[in-house]
Amino acid sequence: MNVKVLSAILVLALAGMACSFSVDLPERSEPGPEVKESITVAGKGSEEMRLTLSFGAGTLKVSPGGGDKLVDGTAVYNFKELKPEIVIDGNSVEIKNENFKSLVDPRDIVNEWDLKLGKSPIDLTINAGAYNGTFELGGLALTNLTVTDGAANVDLSFSKPNRTEMSVLRYETGASDVSLTGLANANFSTLMFSGGAGNYTLDFTGVLERDAVITIEAGAGDVQLIIPKGVNAKVTMDGALVSVNHSSGWAQNGNEYTQDGSGHDLTIVVKMAAGNLTITD
Repeated sequence: MNVKVLSAILVLALAGMACSFSVDLPERSEPGPEVKESITVAGKGSEEMRLTLSFGAGTLKVSPGGGDKLVDGTAVYNFKELKPEIVIDGNSVEIKNENFKSLVDPRDIVNEWDLKLGKSPIDLTINAGAYNGTFELGGLALTNLTVTDGAANVDLSFSKPNRTEMSVLRYETGASDVSLTGLANANFSTLMFSGGAGNYTLDFTGVLERDAVITIEAGAGDVQLIIPKGVNAKVTMDGALVSVNHSSGWAQNGNEYTQDGSGHDLTIVVKMAAGNLTITD
């Protein structure tokens, strides 16, 4: 058979097969009017509660002020898929919304939570995506804190002392801008921070109530450690392609940087692939 004729037959056959298949594309969601509703969860007195906030894209604010309630706040959204859901199982509470995958321009999304947490002991977990976060956690009673997010812009602070001992503060993020301030007020024994290629500031101002061990892992980025003068601290750097700059009050011995002080100790290990580490007061 002539090659040109055979090619034409194959093209027609493939075209016929293509016409016999259909592809179901995801339905495009359309924004609606903005809805504002309250988010309220009762507390259980002095009993410890486990609270998980599962949040997609948007703006998330968390602060004290819930009083005797575990949570007292509001949510504003313009897609029905973003309506918050509250799941309660004994002393465990999850507040969540769907990080939906429909064909949506992110600029069309309105998703804003403003949550006030109460005074009872809380084991707090925040799981979020690409979002803006403002967390003022000073004055709460956090027994543990875990934050996991994606490409985020977050300011987390403890402007007042945590009202109970915190066992572990864990923060895992992607290529983000994250600032953690007043960390000595968090009253943790262990802090584990893990990030990608981003800009990260860890500020240890506040009142250090006990010895603390900190592990920081980051990709190619900038890490700034703010450690006040007079705090007894040691920073160990693990990373060959990292430029280290430090204030005059710090002494260097190989990959170790120390500051003499009094009171409790900060022991910090930094592991970076590449980038800049700044140690200042």
